[in-house]
Order: sequence, then C-alpha cells, then structure tokens
Amino acid sequence: MSRDLPPVTGAWRPGDPPGRRRWLPVDEPFRFEAGGELPAWELAYETWGTLNSDASNAVLVEHALTGDSHAAGEAAAGHPTAGWWDGLIGPGRALDTGELFVVVPNILGGCQGSTGPASPDPDGIPWGSRFPRIAMRDQVHAEAVLADALGIERWALVIGGSMGGMRALEWAVTLPARVESLLVVAAPAAASAEQIAWASPQLHAIRSDPAWRGGDFYDAAPGDGPHRGLGIARRIAHVTYRSELELARRFGRHRQGDDDDRFAVESYLDHHADKLVRRFDANSYLLLTESMNTHDVGRDRGGVGEALSRITARTVVAGVDSDRLYPLYQSRDLAAGILRAGDAAVISSPFGHDSFLIETPQIAALVKGLLS
Repeated sequence: MSRDLPPVTGAWRPGDPPGRRRWLPVDEPFRFEAGGELPAWELAYETWGTLNSDASNAVLVEHALTGDSHAAGEAAAGHPTAGWWDGLIGPGRALDTGELFVVVPNILGGCQGSTGPASPDPDGIPWGSRFPRIAMRDQVHAEAVLADALGIERWALVIGGSMGGMRALEWAVTLPARVESLLVVAAPAAASAEQIAWASPQLHAIRSDPAWRGGDFYDAAPGDGPHRGLGIARRIAHVTYRSELELARRFGRHRQGDDDDRFAVESYLDHHADKLVRRFDANSYLLLTESMNTHDVGRDRGGVGEALSRITARTVVAGVDSDRLYPLYQSRDLAAGILRAGDAAVISSPFGHDSFLIETPQIAALVKGLLS
C-alpha cells in the first residue's frame, strides 16, 4: 500500500488535466425526481469513431459504479486508470470504431468530470452534502440531453454492466423509441434486499468516518479526508465483486510474507482500497450506491412486468454463472420479462461479478450478435 497521504477526494477537479474528456455544459436547471435541482450542470464524456451522416451508428456505453468515461485507451494525465473496456472498443474490435461512433459519458453525480458533489456550485463552493439525491431515471434524462446535443435521435446499441446495465435498461424502458438494440449484463430489474444489505455497511463505513464531516470535507488537508471509510466500503464491495472460488485459488490461507503478516487476501483488498481513494470521491460513492439501491424499473409503472413490456429494442440479457452480487437468476428473470429477448446468455467464468469487465471475448460475441 502506498505511504503517500491520500487526497481529500480522488475526483477530477477544474485545473486537472482534461485527458480525452469533452464536456457538455448545460445552462438550464436540472430537476431531480426526488426533489432538488442544479441551476446549471455539465456532463463529461469521451467518444471514439465518427458519427455517420444519418447518425445511425451511435453506441452508448454505460459505466459501472466506480467507472468513468475512460472506457478505452491507456492511463495518462487526467486518466488515472486505463480504459475499463479497452478490449471491446477500437478498430476491428466488437465495438469497431471504424464503423461505429461510441459515446461514454461520466454519470451525473459522479466524480470524473461530470457535475457531482465535489463540483463547485455557482458560488464556487463544492456541492458536498447539498447535492440532490439521484435516480437511474435522472441519469437517462441527463444522457438524453447529451444525445440531443450530439445529434443522436436513436442509439444503434445501448450497453452496460452492473450499474451501467441498470441505466441501459432504464433507457430502453423510459425512451424505447430511442434504443434500437440493448445489452444488459449482470444487472437486475430491481435491486434485491440482499444487494441493499451489502450496500448498507459500505454506506455506514463512509458516514461513520469522522473525516467525512457530514459530506462537507473538501477544504481538509491531504490525509484528512474520509479515505478510511471509503477504503472500508471498497473492501466490502470488492469481496462481492469476485467469487469464493477465485479467492480460494488465488490466495488460500497464505500470508503476504516479507515481514508482512497480513493474509494475502487482506493485502489484495487493501491494495484495491488504496487505489480507489486516490481516484474516487466518498460523496459520489454514497450518492451512486444509493441510486443503485433505489433501482426499480417497475416503480410507478405498474410493476416490473408492465415496465418491461415497453421495451421495443432487440435485446440480449446476460448474467455471470459465478456472480454472487447479481446472481444469474436475476438475469434470467429479466430476460423472461422482455418480449423476444429469449433466454439469458450465460457468461461462464470463475471471476464473479467482475467477469463482465474481464471476459471480453464472451461480451464481444454478444455485441457482435446484436449488431450483425
């Protein structure tokens, strides 16, 4: 684990290198479903490829909880990590940027360029605890504004895994005429009690950190932010992202060694916690985790079945056979509720929920099948 003092927030902030990001500034209020508004806002996004003359080749890629717009490419100034779906996006790949225009926005409320809790309000003070609660449907409305600005009336494909799959599904239910094909990976129609339960200790870990200061911590010095609570949240979450079989095979009961008496699996979790606190924001983690808890496509629509009947997109739903966070049965139930979706595709992998980021050839095959 690095001995450098962790930053107060790992958010991208004005003055940091922009990297490949572009921004859509919107000088109109954004009103949230649960109440509250932003007087002005912006979305950070990245694109690959070229939009064709009739805008029929656009693909929307939705990132997961701690992802961002940098889905392809190397780590560089402004991008602390390499592209999280790099093997899927590029010339000759499943999302062939020689033919397709791929758009990846950073989620509203996130922390890598889009307006979120770490962003300044009109007076220049970070929103912090005042940032409104946000729902998946709010995200669809924000991304629809981006699509309009880019001249895209209908996506050739909307694709996402985990939280990204929730947003992809909401796109197809909320704005069915704007989605031609849909790929939802490792995501349910609604968050289950167990998923909410897994999230609960993560939320408590952050809020119990004295350095969180009720969400208004941005003026603290390096090392004095809520990195301990955020790190604990990441450790809890990361266990749910991998499978018991993989952890047993990789680490067993081995010690780290070399004067480090930690179990190897503890060192592994510590490493991922340290990485996250240097590239993410504690308030965004809270905000987006709670938006996942409230995910329910059937809310105020007559139930899940009625909501799914709105989908007109050519659809594939996929689940991971070793996923203990979003078990395969949820993907099967989701697929069964969507007309002409067929049976859920099964991604076979020992890596658990994170398989949607790891098993690129299996994801690529599903993408190619939808786009062919």
